[in-house]
Amino acid sequence: MKKLLLAIALFAAAAAAAAAAAGAAVDIEGVKFADTTKVGDTELVLNGAGLRSKFFLKVYAVGLYLAEKRHSADDLLALKGAKRLHLVTLRDLTAAQFADALVEGIHKNLSEAEVAPLKIRVEQFRSAILALKSAPKGATVDIDWLPASGTRLVFNGEQRGEDIPGEDFYRALLKIWLGERPAQDNLKARLLGGTD
Repeated sequence: MKKLLLAIALFAAAAAAAAAAAGAAVDIEGVKFADTTKVGDTELVLNGAGLRSKFFLKVYAVGLYLAEKRHSADDLLALKGAKRLHLVTLRDLTAAQFADALVEGIHKNLSEAEVAPLKIRVEQFRSAILALKSAPKGATVDIDWLPASGTRLVFNGEQRGEDIPGEDFYRALLKIWLGERPAQDNLKARLLGGTD
């Protein structure tokens, strides 16, 4: 009987540990990324998360949420449905620094012919970011794809600017981190669910 009770206790402890691990958040430099989030009515899962650094400075932590996990950039970019990039700044940034880095990332990963039809939408998104003036340490930035309305910028829980139509625009944004010339190679690997 004691062996049976011990076996049951060990099984219960293992099950509790597994459940805790399954619901555990990913921690990037003190920023916790939940395993799931909701965009609109869609439940999304954390595909990966990592740290953006530049010249040894920790700039932001970022997590990528999808309807289902994808581990190749091509598969991820082709995936339909809601998506979220969730960023938390780790240092004070000006809106111009953030906006210029995004525009530069788009131009690094798309040809001029691919950028041409996006120009007005890129400028619209850039203007919404510039209107923020600054992104102090600890600010949250969500860049969501909502299939019914487009790309939505949310700063500290508040929508900024109008939704920008066209999935091609959201894919262009994703390529900043997941394209052939990503902002940071090891961050691309982390967002795709891998490790450094």
